[in-house]
Amino acid sequence: MSEYILEVENLKQHFPIEGSFGRNKGTVKAVDGVSFAIKKGTTLGIVGESGCGKSTTARTILNLIKATEGKITFDGKVLFNSKDNYSISKNEMLSLRKDMQIIFQDPYACLDPRMNVEKIVSEGIRKHEKLGKKEARERVEDLLELCGIGKEQLNKFPHQFSGGQRQRIGIARALSLNPKFLICDEPTAALDVSIQSQILNLMMKLKKEMSLTYLFISHDLSVVRNFCDEVCVMYLGKIVEKGPSKDIYERTLHPYSKALISSAPSFDPLKRVNRQILIGDIPSPMNPPKGCRFSTRCPMAKEICSSKEPELKEYSKNHFAACHIIDGGTD
Repeated sequence: MSEYILEVENLKQHFPIEGSFGRNKGTVKAVDGVSFAIKKGTTLGIVGESGCGKSTTARTILNLIKATEGKITFDGKVLFNSKDNYSISKNEMLSLRKDMQIIFQDPYACLDPRMNVEKIVSEGIRKHEKLGKKEARERVEDLLELCGIGKEQLNKFPHQFSGGQRQRIGIARALSLNPKFLICDEPTAALDVSIQSQILNLMMKLKKEMSLTYLFISHDLSVVRNFCDEVCVMYLGKIVEKGPSKDIYERTLHPYSKALISSAPSFDPLKRVNRQILIGDIPSPMNPPKGCRFSTRCPMAKEICSSKEPELKEYSKNHFAACHIIDGGTD
């Protein structure tokens, strides 16, 4: 039995762009050769600027979008393998939905405004498990209590709750089928700072109590540092650095990772932060630069950076980076 609950190999997600009369105008390479694995009971964070492919990677893993290329293995079951031209059937995927769930970013958009709390949380239970109305209601009450929502709120509708309460309802819905794996797509981005800490503490508590594994997507680098065991840094559809959270933040290797981490605000007023300001905009994923994709914005770029794509190499135990200018790499 593998120690990894999720294994992603050379995952690609390309979207063709159609012009007039069905002509192909090009391809958006949203995710272009991403590989990582998540150990059971741990949390992997994915960080990067908007448009780097974080959420697209998550939705492809869940088979909400069919992958273009690569291999996805969940809990020993192959979901997609382009080499064998294999894709899991709809019925098989439906049975696996219980084990892999998602917490969405926007608590105001992810809940059906026409359904009350009981119906929202019990929707998956009714579809996947043969429970009577009374048993299903009791399950919903237990889940809501676990997430900090009283059972007296069962008949209320989403518009009657605050953002933090809605996110708790979304978490309860994701947990309703007792999953093994949760994708958290910026679950605290739309919330106030004080509410964010409550939601993160709740997720940490649930992880321990229910033996959950998380894929955590976020812009908040301070949250990722403290919440995640390992981190992947993405830029323009590729992973440029990955490794243990402590190594990523304390022994940062890639120039983009350094700039990203230096942009995070410091909570110590006496601490001076050496900001690394990046010049220029992110190139189009429809026409990414040749060689290293970060070369057009990298202050340390050399001639080789614009002609040859760097490989993801291991520089210390489980700490990888894709960069031509880092010394001491292992070939």
